[in-house]
Amino acid sequence: MQRTLVIDTATAACSVALLEGDQVIAAGHDVVGRGHAERLVPMIAALPDGGRADEILVDVGPGSFTGIRVGIAAARGLALGWGVPVRGYSSTALLATAAIADGVKAPLAVVLEGGHGEVFMQGFTALPLEPSDPLVSLRPDAAILALGDRPAVGSGVRWLLPIDPGLQAHDALPDASRAHLLPASLADLPPRPLYGRAPDAKLPA
Repeated sequence: MQRTLVIDTATAACSVALLEGDQVIAAGHDVVGRGHAERLVPMIAALPDGGRADEILVDVGPGSFTGIRVGIAAARGLALGWGVPVRGYSSTALLATAAIADGVKAPLAVVLEGGHGEVFMQGFTALPLEPSDPLVSLRPDAAILALGDRPAVGSGVRWLLPIDPGLQAHDALPDASRAHLLPASLADLPPRPLYGRAPDAKLPA
């Protein structure tokens, strides 16, 4: 059966998993905040056969600019060395599908920390699981208005709860071991960054 190496470094979590179909062979998940580059390679090496797989699946964002780049660079490098394909998925899609599997009612919205006092936000429906809104970067007060009565899932809920303490909030980070839950249509993105907003650094005019 085909094996898949999953790499997820787009958020504060550094997460890897080796899947065989829908079965999780092995996985590692650490909340590191920063330092993904130092943690990722040892975590992959600790997997059976050094994480060797027939394909690689990587979180392309949104999330941390640095974390996204670390994961994609590692995925591309291993794919080149092993001669295997690499595909991407979004952190919002993984959080949505995991939340629904855990019993959170859809429609819901995934809310991730976005930096500069903003959050990344994207809505999802179920049956089938698919985005209902485009990915946006919003101030917390605007995110509350856009959320409506939907539950919120993700690391960005801590920015919303002071505004609306009664919010249906589920704090969560992407976990590579849940990637087998993703519908095929949401696990076939090109392996390039999905930042969610423009980079802070600007090229000189």
